[in-house]
Amino acid sequence: MSHSADTQLVPIEQVEKLIHLARGEKVLLDSDLVMLYGVSTGALNRAVQRNANRFPPDFMFQLAAEEAANLKCQFGTSSSGHGGRRRSLPYAFTDQGVAMLLAPPAKPHKQIGFHVKETRVPYRVKRMRP
Repeated sequence: MSHSADTQLVPIEQVEKLIHLARGEKVLLDSDLVMLYGVSTGALNRAVQRNANRFPPDFMFQLAAEEAANLKCQFGTSSSGHGGRRRSLPYAFTDQGVAMLLAPPAKPHKQIGFHVKETRVPYRVKRMRP
């Protein structure tokens, strides 16, 4: 099976370099996710807004101005577009949030609640291990 350039896997080392620590959680920023998945930040943010009930605070949160400034200083992260400035503060996605981004949309409304709970199970099991 041949792979086109847009379907090739990103090396894990490259992904690991994008992981930040925010509020005690390992997260990927929206700007990093759009780079990995080849979509625009606007498209990602619109998708999240349309499906806000799929992203509780332990899946995704918006960084405060001070948190965003600290990450930018620590890691030299740069905002793309807008002359290096963002119009809004970045969103941070935990591993559960990234999993939810990749999951197909669930309808009706009851299934979304189930999917959120289902996504939390492996994370809780991982935290229980000694």
